[in-house]
Parts: sequence; structure tokens; C-alpha cells
Amino acid sequence: MDLSLSEDQQTLRTAFAEFFDKEATVERVRAAEPLGFDQDLWAKLTGTGAVAMGLPEEAGGGGATNLDLALVAEQHGRRLAPVPFVEGAAAGAILAAAGATDLLGGVADGSTAATLALSPPRDGRLPLVPAGAVAEIVVALDGDRLIALCREPGPRPHVAASPNFGSSPLADWSLTDGELIELAAGPRAVQLYSDGVSQWKLLTGAALGGLRASALELGVSYVKARKAFGVIIGSFQAIQHRLADLVVAGDGAQLLMYEAAWALDNGQPEAAALASMAFLFAADCAFRTTRECLQFHGGYGFTLEYDIQLYFRRAKAWPLALGDSRREYQRLADLVYPESGAGEE
Repeated sequence: MDLSLSEDQQTLRTAFAEFFDKEATVERVRAAEPLGFDQDLWAKLTGTGAVAMGLPEEAGGGGATNLDLALVAEQHGRRLAPVPFVEGAAAGAILAAAGATDLLGGVADGSTAATLALSPPRDGRLPLVPAGAVAEIVVALDGDRLIALCREPGPRPHVAASPNFGSSPLADWSLTDGELIELAAGPRAVQLYSDGVSQWKLLTGAALGGLRASALELGVSYVKARKAFGVIIGSFQAIQHRLADLVVAGDGAQLLMYEAAWALDNGQPEAAALASMAFLFAADCAFRTTRECLQFHGGYGFTLEYDIQLYFRRAKAWPLALGDSRREYQRLADLVYPESGAGEE
């Protein structure tokens, strides 16, 4: 296993770092709140081919690997870009794998935003769909059926977003809202959906890794400038040690994300478990880093004027799109330690 980045992947990471540095400024992030979506930025991102890069070449995509997509997601998270890149990439992959070629054209050119529901339908509705307020296509698992719901394009948002801590365009989606298309049924449907959710976990973990890195930069910059008792607070060992712990944990989370991407790209049997691990570890690291760096800011950290609160809120909110993390730990345990066969001790 070689987890080092190729020259092309390093170039890809640099290119999207420059793109998001220029286009996803903190002013733009703030202006997009509370919806958490910027139509102009979405048009520019799709114009780069980022959303379609993971689709097969015959579907108008670039045939990129999961690691390529994770590198873009990392830069997306680094600047808190208010666009549904992760959801679009994961939903597009499911549609491509299901052979829904008639739906992929709009996804590839950016005219249609696609997303996936992370929870099963309840009372005729898909609850709190990521990007559900702004997407035209949602992919979901209804029992053992893989379905796509397609609404008519129009001005975004299509529905009001549910208020949330992270200013994300979460929204419920009625099963009667738009045309319902059955993509697959039975075990194949369950597997396609499971693979898509694993990709979502990987890319969300990568985005959280980028978020963590930028929050750490904010924290380090602040402790190098803030004085207490007549000295720079960054000179206190208590702060230095906490920062060092955050750096080490973050490096480990990034390495685990690379391993999960490699496993997904190579069809390894442990790929789903690794994607779950990468997601959970990245979520934990992002929250701990933003919490610590917010506390380094003292009372200022909780005010809207300071940028660290933008990162703290999203570090808390983004993983919750999947639900309570304790349930994900239980699912991970089932993947790593499946139940023993009948009659075994």
C-alpha cells in the first residue's frame, strides 16, 4: 500500500486550494448564511468539472478516484465552501453505478444538483436530507428499493431549509415531491446505496479534515498575538502541549482518510469499515480542534465577529447529518466484528 500522493494529485490539491482561497472567502461564507448555499460559487465549481470528476468518462465525467475526490473535499472543507460538493459527488456515483445515464447529464454539467438521503423514509418523507433545500435529485433507499426523486428545476432554494447549527441547506423531502424513479431493487439496491454512503463518509471526513486544519491555523495565529499577564499566551506550555496533541491527531486522521480512499478505490473488503473509521476520527478531531481553538480565543471565540465560531459550528453540525455518532460506532462495530455463526462459542 502506497499512500503518498502522485504528482498529479499534488497538482490537483494545489489547484483547488487556490480556487477555494479565491472564491470561497470568509465574507462569502458569512453572506451565504443561514441557508449555506451560494449559487454563483456552485456555478463556478461545476465549471471546473469538480462535481463531475468522479463520474465515468462515458457519462461526461473524469473517471477520478476516491482519493482525488477526497483531496478536493479537503480543500472544500478548508474554506467552508457553501456548496454541496460532497453530496453531489456521492449521489452522482450512485446514479452512475445504477446505470441512470439519463439523469447524469445535468449532474455532469452542473445544471442539476444531486444529493442522497442518509435516513430511510418516515411517514412519507425523507428527513433532513443534506442539501435537500437546493437539490433537484435525491437518491434514497426505501426498504430494498433504490429510488431517485426528481423535482423540476427552478430558483434555489426549492424549499425552506431546516434551521441548523451549521447553516447547511438541510431539508425534508416528501416522497410525493417530484417524479419517483426506481433505480434498483433487492440486494443490489442495498449494496449500491451502502457504497454511496461509504463514499459520503469518506468525503465528509476529508472535508472535516480541511476544516480542522484551517481552525488550527486560526488558533495558532491567535495565541501568537494575544497577550495575557504581559506575555504572548502561545508561550504557555499548557497551550503548546494542547496544540501539539491536535496536530498529531489531525495528521493521523488524514492518513486514515488516505487509507480509506485507497481501500474504496481498490475494492478492499474492509473499505466500508475504513470509511466509517475515517469519518468518525475526522469528526472527533475537527470538533476537538475547533473547541480548543475557540477556547484559546476566550470570550471572543463565541462572538459572531470572530471566524473561529464558523468552524466550530460546522465541526459540530456536519457529522450530525448522519445522525448520532453513537449509532455509527455501533455500525462500525458490526462491520469489524460481525456476529459469529450459529453454534459458535
